[in-house]
Amino acid sequence: MTVLRLTAAGLSQHYKALSALAVTCAMAGCATAPAPVAVKPPPAPAVAVAPKPPEPMEIAPAAPAVVVPAFVSQAGTARDYRRDAATHLYERLRERVFKGKMPPMLQAVGVLQVDINHQGAVTDVRWMRAPKHVPAVMAEIERTVRAAAPYPAPVRMGQVTYTDTWLWHKTGRFQLDTLSEGQL
Repeated sequence: MTVLRLTAAGLSQHYKALSALAVTCAMAGCATAPAPVAVKPPPAPAVAVAPKPPEPMEIAPAAPAVVVPAFVSQAGTARDYRRDAATHLYERLRERVFKGKMPPMLQAVGVLQVDINHQGAVTDVRWMRAPKHVPAVMAEIERTVRAAAPYPAPVRMGQVTYTDTWLWHKTGRFQLDTLSEGQL
């Protein structure tokens, strides 16, 4: 039987060796493995592909232009609308409106019917009493009525036919019976 005698100096060396071994083992456990190196796959060989022909496009028909009226009329009858239309004409043609009472002798007096659609556009004009002795005045009144469009849109009625009497002075100025200041 072998007896192992350890002295203090031998024991100290033995502890030092064990400590070094423990530190080495601990460090080996903490070490990280090296990062893997990414390897790119080789590029695929280029294959010539014919371009796909464009598919035919369907073109929708253009929507009709919508005219939005600048003014609307809340009139419920053609008689009420007549005032809105006369006011519109007076505003558009201020310089041509005869101011004051009309003289007793006028160049022409005509009664005109005007058809207005839901957007305020003039669709037709008809003479109920035409001043046929002055065709130039008739043509000028019709041109003036059409040029003043769009009229206030008759929103409550959808469309309207109104009638007004044109009082025409020889200077080319006029009044409408609806807003007339009277006659001398």
